[in-house]
Amino acid sequence: MDGAAKKMTRTISRQLSSGAAKLWRQLSLDPHTPRRGGGPGGVGAGPTRFAIARQSSLDPTPRGGPDGSSAHQQLAVPENLDATMRLLFSACQGDAGGVEELLRGGVDVDSIDLDGRTALHIAACEGQGEVVRLLLDWKANINARDRWGSTPAADAKHYGHFEVYNLLRARGAKVPKTKKTPMAVSNPKQVPAYELNPLELEFRRGEEVTKGTYLAKWYGSKVFVKILDKDSFSDADSINAFEHELTLLEKARHPNLVQFVGAVTQNVPMMIVSEYHQKGDLASYLEIKGRLKPYKAIRFALDIARGLNYLHECKPEPIIHGNLSPKNIVRDDEGQLKVAGFGSLSLIKVSGDKLQMAQPTTQLDSVYTAPEMYRNEPFDRSVDVFAFGLVLYEMIEGTPFHPKPQEEAAKMICLEGLRPQFKNKPKYYPNDVKELIQECWDPTPSVRPTFAEIIVRLNKIHASCAKPARWRDTFKLPWKHAEER
Repeated sequence: MDGAAKKMTRTISRQLSSGAAKLWRQLSLDPHTPRRGGGPGGVGAGPTRFAIARQSSLDPTPRGGPDGSSAHQQLAVPENLDATMRLLFSACQGDAGGVEELLRGGVDVDSIDLDGRTALHIAACEGQGEVVRLLLDWKANINARDRWGSTPAADAKHYGHFEVYNLLRARGAKVPKTKKTPMAVSNPKQVPAYELNPLELEFRRGEEVTKGTYLAKWYGSKVFVKILDKDSFSDADSINAFEHELTLLEKARHPNLVQFVGAVTQNVPMMIVSEYHQKGDLASYLEIKGRLKPYKAIRFALDIARGLNYLHECKPEPIIHGNLSPKNIVRDDEGQLKVAGFGSLSLIKVSGDKLQMAQPTTQLDSVYTAPEMYRNEPFDRSVDVFAFGLVLYEMIEGTPFHPKPQEEAAKMICLEGLRPQFKNKPKYYPNDVKELIQECWDPTPSVRPTFAEIIVRLNKIHASCAKPARWRDTFKLPWKHAEER
């Protein structure tokens, strides 16, 4: 959030008392409903927007009538409104006498409502020329911006009040340049349900996780934010990839998948927001823990397999991850694994269930990349099974299994057909685990099992390697239980 937005928030807090907010809510004709989702957990009501007159020209949320108006002309000025709200209401009604009386009584001409809108904004939206002139004579801020960045001149122009617009321009008003995104819609009613207000996201310096991905706060909870660089707006491939990822994230809902929070598509920069897990990714966990005990490795493998099986069974088309690795698998507070990063690759359908990279020249150097994908050949969902086999191997054997640079290791695996060696003692490999890993990373895609089959086999393995219940397993000390998560 920039300094201007913070300053506006502080100003709103000072000028809008709780008593005025209550009365303003009674005045509003909009349904008093909580914000979509009610915050990160989807529970509870978020801040309520109070509406009067026509909405801001840059407000992405449709409300009121088709032209953004409400039926305020049918209302009389309530006696119990505070001075600021009476000023805005009088400006909305075109009551120049009432406005002047309030100003002479000491009301600040630039008083604002919860959305940062002044009496000049309201009068400009309604085309109340006499009130606009009066406010300007009282030195109203002609370039005041509301929470969406709209000015009185921009509002007057948006609603076709060109007499007011020309008056404001003659007095020196500036019209902010509208930064439209490639996904911007002209009709507010077409704004997607997942759209977030960018002012709700709080960023801090130095919190870039990876290139283009940041850590932010949304309603007090930490979230991951992927930002599309403004330089990519002119790149059709980048925009298509952004829209594709957004479509898949919105569609996929499963306990073993990182959940989609929302997106910013109507403002610059465009962003995708997803849930954040402070326990980090599987790669970091393996780096600290090293080799996992068999029962835990199998439990983790089941989490991964269930998430990927859901993606592969999506209708009408399966979702192929294509970039699975321990860095794209995160741990939640309960120690459960969730798959992240799906939808980040641009794929095109070539025939039947076969896909190919949208840009054949892209060279993938990840050691988890399947051979057919590495060679830019058509592939199917089994590329995720190949990566899964290597991840399962890594959980049981420990890290790293590729001492060489990733580019060289990927070439050895994909072009030379080499595979990591099984170094651990047989006791670390329950029955059928080695065979399952070898089938998963088989160079022939048709040999690799589906995730539905993998889940069945892993359940049997998990049942056979489960530790027998003993008193010291039943009565675990709290800190021991926490360590095993």
